[in-house]
Amino acid sequence: MEVKYSGPRPVITEHGISFKNGKEDKYVYLMASLQILQAIDRSFEDKKSYSYDLQTKRLENDEMLEILKQYEPDIQKIAEDEMIEYSHKLDEEIESIDNRALLNPLEKQTLKNNLKLMKDYRIQRAVNKIYYMHTIKDIARIIKREQIKEIDAPFYEKFWHILQTIQGELEKGRSSVHTEIHIDRSASDQLWVKLTIHF
Repeated sequence: MEVKYSGPRPVITEHGISFKNGKEDKYVYLMASLQILQAIDRSFEDKKSYSYDLQTKRLENDEMLEILKQYEPDIQKIAEDEMIEYSHKLDEEIESIDNRALLNPLEKQTLKNNLKLMKDYRIQRAVNKIYYMHTIKDIARIIKREQIKEIDAPFYEKFWHILQTIQGELEKGRSSVHTEIHIDRSASDQLWVKLTIHF
C-alpha cells in the first residue's frame, strides 16, 4: 500500500457525499512526523531536546515509505493486512444498508452506490493513518530510549496535532510517562508549541 494524499473525512449519506472540515487526512501530518522521527534518532549527549527545523527538506511519497521501512521493515505487509480487514468492514457496511427500515428502496440504493464510490478513498485514508500511527509509535519509542525531555516546533496546527498524538502515545500503557504541552513565545516573538516529557 502506497502513501498518497486522500482528502478530508467524507460524510456519506443517501442524499450525497460531503467532506468534514477539520477532519483532515493523516497524510498531511506524516511528512513532519517522519522528519521528527529521523531527527531524534540519534544519541543525545547533554541537551535532551529537539527543535523542529522549518528548513527541513520536503519528502516525496516514496521517500516517506522508505524512511518508515527503515524502522519497520514489514510496515507494508502490516498496512496491507489492516487494509484488507478494513475493506471487509466497508463491504459489511454496504450490505447492512438493506436492513435500514427508515430508508426507502431508492435511498438504500443511493447510499450503497455512494459508499461503493468512496470505498477506495476511505481505504487510502485508513492506510495513511496506519503509516502515521506507526511513525508516532516509533517516535515514542525513541523518546523513551534516549530520554528526550522536550520537543518543540512552530505553533502551527500541524505540529500541534503531531505533538498531541505523540503525547497520547507516551501516556498510554504500562510504560507511560507524564507529559505536558504548552505554548511559548520566542525572543523574536514567534509562538512555539512544546512537548515536555517528565521521566
